[in-house]
Amino acid sequence: MNNEFSNKELGSILVTAISDGYLDVNFDLLANIDFAECERIQRNAHQKKLNAVHINTFLVQKQGMNILIDAGAGGVKGWGGELVNNLTKLGLKATDIDAILLTHAHPDHIGGLLTSKGEVVFPNANLLISEDEYNYLQDEKSFIAASERVKNNIILARNVCQQYQDNLSLINKSEVFPNIFSIPLSGHTPGHTGYKIVGSKQSLLIWGDIVHFPYIQLLKPNVSIAFDYDPKLATETRSQVLKMVCRDNMLVGGMHFGPKGFGYIKKNRTGYEIVIDD
Repeated sequence: MNNEFSNKELGSILVTAISDGYLDVNFDLLANIDFAECERIQRNAHQKKLNAVHINTFLVQKQGMNILIDAGAGGVKGWGGELVNNLTKLGLKATDIDAILLTHAHPDHIGGLLTSKGEVVFPNANLLISEDEYNYLQDEKSFIAASERVKNNIILARNVCQQYQDNLSLINKSEVFPNIFSIPLSGHTPGHTGYKIVGSKQSLLIWGDIVHFPYIQLLKPNVSIAFDYDPKLATETRSQVLKMVCRDNMLVGGMHFGPKGFGYIKKNRTGYEIVIDD
């Protein structure tokens, strides 16, 4: 066992948080909060770099299978790029990955699927993406209406789908693998998806991008980010999910939680807070 990485044993299922690195996000991209308050919250949370957003992926190991949830940024736009090296530290090669479940198709979640030359990184992996997300990516009307930033994101996602087309599957049912269930969490993207992993000891929800800045958006769940496809729906989804995981005391894995990856959500006087689970 490599102690560098945080992991959770859910009975016979082992889930490990694997860092792909960081990206920087300007606070100007957050709505319903001002710059000074963002800085104050981040400082109070003892964040060393106030506008840094950590990029996590999760490795699910069960019944001899190695399943990744998301693949990080892979160096796209200068973000991240540490996933494959960190897999090596766990004794795994890219060829050992059997399947990859995508929460959604933003660059910091799919960039790691291709090399800088556009070649497949995980040649033996089946790539699974929600049917709603895939249909949005292929919709030409949506593409034409999109901003340049979003168009570039869609072009990358289409290229990923094309390169993996022989091993690409669309998720249109709840149970993706035994004990792994897809949970629609739309708003951040049309097909944004979480994954509930049910073990004999406890369950875990990998919730994708419900939050980007956990200390800010948990304390103030109405704070949205410019990356949201539908900010209103994303905020509603966040509110519903926070209530659910808090009520059920459910362990959560977040792509942007920080290197520990896992935590419990607790209610406080003004909103919610995360208790990182070591």
